[in-house]
Amino acid sequence: MVPVVTIRPIRLAELADVLERPFEGEGDFEIKGVAALASAGPSDLSFVRSERWSDAVSASAAGAVIAPEGVDVGGRAVIRSPHPGLDFARAVRRIQPMPRLPAGIDPGAHVADDAQLDPTAAIGPGCVVGSGARVGARSVLYANVTLYAGVVVGVDCRVHAGCVLREGTVLGDRVAMQPGVMLGGDGFGYLGNEKDEWESVPQTGGVIVEDDVEIGANATVDRGTLGDTLIRRGVKIDDLCLIAHNCDVGENVLIAGQVGIAGSVEIGRDAILLSQVGVADHVRIGARAYVGPQSGVPADLETGARVLGTPALDLPLGRRVVVSMRRIPELLRRMRRLERRLDPDASDAVEPE
Repeated sequence: MVPVVTIRPIRLAELADVLERPFEGEGDFEIKGVAALASAGPSDLSFVRSERWSDAVSASAAGAVIAPEGVDVGGRAVIRSPHPGLDFARAVRRIQPMPRLPAGIDPGAHVADDAQLDPTAAIGPGCVVGSGARVGARSVLYANVTLYAGVVVGVDCRVHAGCVLREGTVLGDRVAMQPGVMLGGDGFGYLGNEKDEWESVPQTGGVIVEDDVEIGANATVDRGTLGDTLIRRGVKIDDLCLIAHNCDVGENVLIAGQVGIAGSVEIGRDAILLSQVGVADHVRIGARAYVGPQSGVPADLETGARVLGTPALDLPLGRRVVVSMRRIPELLRRMRRLERRLDPDASDAVEPE
C-alpha cells in the first residue's frame, strides 16, 4: 500500500472564494502547486507576510501569492489577506492534501477478529490492532502502529508510523499523531517498601485525547494511576514532550518541544508552555498563562500569568534576571577589586576566570 499523493489544481478566483478573500489579477489563473517564494515556479502559489519581504517577492517566480493589502507583488495574481500565513496554510490543505493510505487493511497487518474497523479506514503494513479495538471512518494507521486491546480511534484521525496506544486509550475525532508517539505507558509511580526498595504502584487508568488534538513525534502521555490522563480539545503538543500520569491539559493549550510535565498537573485552557519548560507535580497553571522557554514551574500560576526563569518569575523580572546573569563575572571582578582596595592584605580574593 503506497500513500496517495494528490495535487488538486484550482483557479485563483475559486481559491479566493474558498478563503473568502478578494483577489487581483486573472481569476482563471490555474494554481497547480504551493511553494516558498524562493523555490516557487510560474504555476505555484506562495505568500508574503509584509512589505519587509518585497524584495523576495520581486525575485520570486511564483505565479500567484497571498499578501496583505498594500504590499506590491509586481503585477502578479494576488489574493489579499490580513492573515496571509494562515490563509496560505488553508490553501495548502485544499491544493495539496495530506497523503494517505487507500482504505483497507494491508496484508502485512495483524487485526484481531473482533476489532471493529470502519470500511473507509486504512491500516498500514505491520500494524497490530488488538482485540475489541475500534477505528473510525477515514482514519489512517500508518506502518507499524500498535493498538492494544480495546483502544478507540475516532473519525478522520492520522496515526503515523510506530505509534503505540496502550489499553485504556481513547482518541476523539481528527486527532493527528506524528511518528513514535506513546500513549498510555505506565506512569512514574513508586513507593518505598519495608526493605528500602522501590515498589511500583499499579497504573490502572487510561488516556483520553479529545477532538482536534495534535501530538508531535516521540512525545509520551502516561496513563492515569487511578482515573484518566486528559488531553482536551484542540491541544497541540510538540516533539519529545512528556506528560505524566493524571495530568489534565485544558482546551487549546500549546506545548512546545521538550516540555516535561510531572504528575497530576492541571493546565487551564489557552495556556502556552514554550520549549524545555519543566512543571512540578500537582501544580495548577491558570488559563491563558504564558511560560517562557526553559522555565521551571514549582508552584501554582494564576490565570493570565506571564513567567520566565527557574524558578519562574513574572516575565519582566524574569527577563531582567536572565540579562543580569551575563553581568555576574564582571560584577565579581569589580567586587574583588573593591575588596582589595578596602583590605590590601586580603589573601583570599580570587579573580574569576
